[in-house]
This record gives sequence, C-alpha cells and structure tokens, in this order.
Amino acid sequence: MDTTAYLLRDLLRDLRRHRAAVTVMLVATLALSACGNKEPKAGQALASVNGAEITVLQLNEELQRSGATAQPDAVRKQLLESLIDRQLLQNEAAKDKLDRDPKVMQAIERAKAMIVAQAYLQKRIGSQAKPTRAEIEAYFNEHPEFFTSRKQFDMHELVVASKDVTEPLKTLMDASRSLDEVAAWLDSNKVQYGRTQVSRTSADMPPELSSKLVTMPKGQLFIIREGERSLLMQIAEVKDSPATLNNSVAHIEQFLINQKNKEAAETELKRLRADAKIDYFNQTDTMAGAQPVPPQAAAAARGVAGLK
Repeated sequence: MDTTAYLLRDLLRDLRRHRAAVTVMLVATLALSACGNKEPKAGQALASVNGAEITVLQLNEELQRSGATAQPDAVRKQLLESLIDRQLLQNEAAKDKLDRDPKVMQAIERAKAMIVAQAYLQKRIGSQAKPTRAEIEAYFNEHPEFFTSRKQFDMHELVVASKDVTEPLKTLMDASRSLDEVAAWLDSNKVQYGRTQVSRTSADMPPELSSKLVTMPKGQLFIIREGERSLLMQIAEVKDSPATLNNSVAHIEQFLINQKNKEAAETELKRLRADAKIDYFNQTDTMAGAQPVPPQAAAAARGVAGLK
C-alpha cells in the first residue's frame, strides 16, 4: 500500500467554526453592552428575567438570524426561551464581573471592531450587480472540474481525538486494507471513535486536493487532521458526477457575486492604505517587499498540506 496520506486542512468545517465563534462574540458584545441601556418602550417587552426585559426587537433579530421559515410560532417560542437562558447567563456573568475580565473585554473589542469594519464595507460596497448569463456560461466552461468533469468521492471515516493519532496508529493505517481493521485495533486499545460515511465532490474542495484524491486507488487509507480531532478515512468510490449549466446557474451566480464583493473590498482597502500613514515600529512586522499569496492558492495549500 502507498504511504498514508496525511492531509492537514482548514476547510469548510473550520470556517464554520470560525463564523460560529464570531457569532458568539457578537452575542457577547450585544449582551454585555446592554447593561445599563434604556428600558424598552411600553408594549415591546415579551418577558422579564429578574427585572431585565426581553423585547420584540431582540426576538425579531434572532428570528432573522435563524432564517427559519417553517412553524414560525414554534420557532418564536424556542428562540424566546433561548433569549431567557442567555439573559440568565448574562446576569450571572455580570455578578461575577466577567464583563470586566481582560480577556473577555479584549474579545468583545475584537468582535466589535470586526462588526463595525464589516458594516463599513457593506455600506461602501453596497449590492453588486448580478452577473450576466454570458459571465455565468464563461465560468461554467472555464471550470470543467467543478461541473462537466466533476467527481464524487464516497468515503468511510473514523473520527478520533488528534491526541490518539499515535505512531502505532499511523503505522497501522499504512498496513491496513480497510477501516474495519483499524476499528478493531482501536477497540482493542480502548480508543474512542465515531464512524460515519461522507460524500464530497470536486466542487466542494480546492482543485489541488481533489486532484490528489483522484490519483489515490479505491480503498486508500489516509488521515485528515482538524484541530483537536482527526479523521481516519478510506476512499470507497470515485465516480463521475457531472453538473449541467442549468442546474449550476444559482451556484455560479452566488459565487461570482461573492467574488465581486471580495474584489471591491480589496480595492477599497488598497485605497485606504494609499491614503493612510502607516508606521511599523518593529521592522520584522512590515510587509514591504513581501509577495502576497493569492487567496485561492492559500486555500489550496491548506487543503493539501502534508500530503504524502
């Protein structure tokens, strides 16, 4: 068997975790800054938790963020209970003066800065024009790996704690022909794990990563590290999964809009940097003369780092 492929990646799951962390910081900012705010107008309060009122505006904000459309009454009730739970925790945090903890204050300031910066970009950039049909067709034709030549990877995986990925386990992954053998070894060594099956297409990952997976034979075992957990994976099947233009229009349209937003944001940052006076007090921190890494290349590098 080929040497085990160790993939170190920071892809969609890490991005989701990062976004979730930002959301938590946003909630903390709003909650902790609410202390001492003016009382809501009459008729706005939906509940009171030890004298702290929860308003219609707060609930509407939660509804908007949840994106829920089905069973609105049930969702409203659940979100109201969540707001009550949050207020209880906020009250206890205030009693313990956690809002004055330096680490908490730093996290709040960071979240606030990110929110304000994002609001500025949103106001400055505005809504980008929808891409034309010609632009959509051009992107479709230029990227067959995402559409006409798209591949689907069906994989089995065992999820373990990264601390449990020891040298004996790596050696076993090299020598084994199936995850069942690995699972038996984990059982005998009392290593906890979860078992799942996943399917990913070449459109879901950087081209460099999918091209590596295509070269692996069916049955190949490899490891993906994701922070504190690791995935012991085996390729079960690689098959063609072409997508038509008509089925891809919405996806391509959203991608091109996001790309235009990103380019507009980069242009605005270049303008601001050109107009600003920026002083570096530590010469090792300056980016002068450094070659920027294209975002796509950076993402791809994260996806295939450590591939063997």
